[in-house]
Amino acid sequence: MVRPLAAGVMLAGGIIACAGCGSSGAAGPGDAGRGASGPDGAAVRGDDAAIPDLDGSAGMNGFAGMDSSPAADGGNDANAVGDLTGVTAVSADAFLGSIGACTHVAQGIDAPMPSATALAFAGIRNIRDDGSAAHVSDWIAMHASAGVRLSLLTNQDVAATVSMAKELNAAGALLAVEGPNEPNNFAVTYEGETSSSTTFVPVAHLQRDLYAAVKAEPALAGVPVFHASEAGGSEPDNVGLQFLTIPADAGTTIEAGTRYADYANTHNYVCGHSSKLGDNVAWNASDPTLNGDWDGPYVEYGRTWHEGFAGYATRDLVALPKVTTETGWLTTGTGAITEEQQGRLFLNLYLAAYKRGFAYTFIYMLRDDPNQGDWGLFDTSYKAKISGTYLHNLTTVLADAAASTPANPPGKLDYTIANEPPTVHDLLLQKSTGTFELVVWDEHPSSGSDSITVDLTTSRARVKVYDPTTGTVPTQTLAQVVLVPLTLTDHPVVIEL
Repeated sequence: MVRPLAAGVMLAGGIIACAGCGSSGAAGPGDAGRGASGPDGAAVRGDDAAIPDLDGSAGMNGFAGMDSSPAADGGNDANAVGDLTGVTAVSADAFLGSIGACTHVAQGIDAPMPSATALAFAGIRNIRDDGSAAHVSDWIAMHASAGVRLSLLTNQDVAATVSMAKELNAAGALLAVEGPNEPNNFAVTYEGETSSSTTFVPVAHLQRDLYAAVKAEPALAGVPVFHASEAGGSEPDNVGLQFLTIPADAGTTIEAGTRYADYANTHNYVCGHSSKLGDNVAWNASDPTLNGDWDGPYVEYGRTWHEGFAGYATRDLVALPKVTTETGWLTTGTGAITEEQQGRLFLNLYLAAYKRGFAYTFIYMLRDDPNQGDWGLFDTSYKAKISGTYLHNLTTVLADAAASTPANPPGKLDYTIANEPPTVHDLLLQKSTGTFELVVWDEHPSSGSDSITVDLTTSRARVKVYDPTTGTVPTQTLAQVVLVPLTLTDHPVVIEL
């Protein structure tokens, strides 16, 4: 949901509203109003010129941006289950914990209990919604029913937002506190001033004060603050919203050292500005360094798309803590894809985003809506669309029943994929029981396939292969196997061993 700032015009309101990629009329996710900077619209890597180094924020995932390559031979932790050398796994439960969707309970569009049932079915653990004191009890009930936690959007009142956050956190229902939604589309009024096409000072002051208030509240200890979405890329004046903490000598009008957030926050809709379903679309949309068809970290936190203000160096965007609180692709209307394509793409998207360092990914949105479009994983009656069913299958296969108990540290698995094609990617997960789940996916969403072989280095007693587009039972069960040949097209398969 991005659109350029027009001279003297700022769309007002506080709701999350969305139209189809490439559609005319209401603000839509493909309408940021900036083209790719490469020749003929080609995506290019960002330019590090005149961009200061990272301000010291810690990186999220050591595997960000890396495909399968053996890890340095440092040996396993004494308690880890796995091989002595190879690729270090990531907790399967941690990946499942990154999966989110946007809901509209606060707007009165989504009913709490049917939504909770849908979320539990799909295995979605996180939701994002507008801040509303009247609906705190609804989100707590949804947490009790489905275990979901909320990214709470501010209602532009710091004290009221903190009060809601405290109540939610006490019930275990709070994931994060989030700054204002897309101030380029929805004006922010704070301290008697309203943001406009010439200044985002009210946005900056609200985000600064919200961060300070959350960090000063003992009842919110450990709760992260997500940045204001689209604020860095679209700021008309250099108030430093392209940083988590403004570094020295950044040239901003807000003083150095001002802290805004713990996580960068993008709306890098996978449909992009062009609504082209091409090879590696999810992988590229999740690339933090790419200046291409998507509003990713580079144009929000590297060099801002609206005014070209300098932010982080391209090399530092990889480790920058980040979330995407809106992404998706609709299934009817201008630029739409089929429900089958959406189902396969969304699996790739959650995987690609996590592997490339996004701590949380929120699909826009949980359920189709006649006014906001058919973006959902579920239809208007809360019945799972193909995307909801495929996600259910993947999360069921990867579910870790013992995740709540103390787990061994992640182990290593010695495997290789020789001559891995550029559209093939892999993510090694491990359950708390020690079982490895090697997820391998291909990104040929329109046509094409790749034949690969996963070399497990040594004979494995039992290997199961799952395809989440067919169900939750293995499509193959192999014994005493070293090589696992696969033909991949446009979705993931899971190798369990």
